[in-house]
Amino acid sequence: MAPEHDLKHTPMFTASEVEAQTGVPATTLRQWERRYGFPQPVRNASGYRLYSPQDVTKIGQMQAHLRQGVSARRAAELTRGGQLERPTDWNQGGSLQQLSAELTEALLRPETSEAAALLDEAQLHLSPEDMLLSVISPSLVDIGLRWERGEITIAHEHQASSFLRSRLSALMDAEVQGEAGPLVVVACAPGEQHELGLMMVTLALRRRGVRVAFVGADTPLRDLGIYARQRGAAAVALTLQGDWALAPTRAQRPELDDLGLPVFLGGALLNSRPELADELRGIYAGPDAVGAAETIVNGLQDGQLLVARETGT
Repeated sequence: MAPEHDLKHTPMFTASEVEAQTGVPATTLRQWERRYGFPQPVRNASGYRLYSPQDVTKIGQMQAHLRQGVSARRAAELTRGGQLERPTDWNQGGSLQQLSAELTEALLRPETSEAAALLDEAQLHLSPEDMLLSVISPSLVDIGLRWERGEITIAHEHQASSFLRSRLSALMDAEVQGEAGPLVVVACAPGEQHELGLMMVTLALRRRGVRVAFVGADTPLRDLGIYARQRGAAAVALTLQGDWALAPTRAQRPELDDLGLPVFLGGALLNSRPELADELRGIYAGPDAVGAAETIVNGLQDGQLLVARETGT
């Protein structure tokens, strides 16, 4: 039998096996290895990483430091050996701004594994709402501004959007919806292709117990009205990010009149011109995803109270 010391240091676990044991994604392990020199797996003859039981133990120690609010870089130093510093306050604006800036740079690189590792780390410390408002949204704004200034190509923007769409979709799907309660149908206005803001609103609503039917990009309002009526929706929410969506929305807005439902409006265009909400016979939802969710929830509650008064219940 091999000595216990030798077994502890014998490479025997693949990255997927370590992920199953610790919950740390294989992409995060590779990111830690590249950025912080930890862990240090060996490669087998086929080039696959193999981790020892000692590696697994230290990965668990790294997780413990992260849960205390220690930065990933410092946590790696402590895991390799060192003194514990005062935990980083993840709710401090500076820390979140730095994380958002790092996410932007990672999203613009050809390989998105670093972006995945950053968001995996952030999820250990932040609520989904904080991630949306303080990390993901600022990064999207920064990427959009860089594209407008000609610093990056549309291909860079599409890569970043595609990655974040996948992450947001996973977060949305993780929020289990019940079968009861009001249903909100959310869609991008006619001519609007940008879905990420709408996905963030969907996530925020589902976390507040609201059932949401996510329709997606460039939705003709006639079809949206038919769908909302068939689903028995309690409200409709539309996003308009730019002027390109305004003319078709103006032209098609009467298609929703017969629904008799509140229509909530949001997006960058409404944020810059909130008076458009009145013109489009809607309710301005607010400047961000979390605020929009709160506005919609409050609107649904007000609507339920109104129905209760009218029916005498």
